[in-house]
Amino acid sequence: MSNIAIILGAGSGSRMKIDKSKLLLDLGGKTVIQRSVDAFLDISDIDEIIVTLREEDVDEFSSLITDERVSFVIGGKTRQKSVKNAVDTIDECDLIIIHDGARPLVKSEDIEKAIRQAKDFGAASLGVKVKDTIKVTDKDGFVVSTPDRSTLFSVQTPQIFNFALYKQAIEKAEKENKDFTDDCQLIEYIGHKVKMVEGSYSNIKITTQEDIPLAESFLKMRN
Repeated sequence: MSNIAIILGAGSGSRMKIDKSKLLLDLGGKTVIQRSVDAFLDISDIDEIIVTLREEDVDEFSSLITDERVSFVIGGKTRQKSVKNAVDTIDECDLIIIHDGARPLVKSEDIEKAIRQAKDFGAASLGVKVKDTIKVTDKDGFVVSTPDRSTLFSVQTPQIFNFALYKQAIEKAEKENKDFTDDCQLIEYIGHKVKMVEGSYSNIKITTQEDIPLAESFLKMRN
């Protein structure tokens, strides 16, 4: 049996206000997608990597990423559909490790820590404790409650699941016309608990222009 990583790379650069995939932006001499894939190629517990991508990015992605353990699948219109397209190419495995391609600074030790927890509990996700006090507001913008900050995490990826469990969850979601933006929600939806694994604050998601210099500063701190 094997563990397979699915790296999501089918998004656009619309929020970055660029006319190409944000995953093709340079980050310290490598593209964002190369750095994301490299982090998983370093993990001995991962046997195969599937990258979802847009049809127009196939040539560029495949020229940048040539390792024989990596294959490519055209993504869907939503995150859930992109993961499903990748899952449909897998006959059998133990764990699937789902990661945002826009998180190029994930640490190998954090990935390995999450894999260990997923083996024990069937579902695990990286996340970091919320630093700020969080307020819940009503529709008019007035504060209605203040959750206990000690119980709050900002979820990251990878999110790692027993393959059979994930297939059960995604089949139920599709049957009931649910489309979740977070893979943990799929597992929660069928009543299975997800183990939160404390990760690193440097595991940021590249979303806006301001994130590039921030990511570059984290890279420099590692060197």
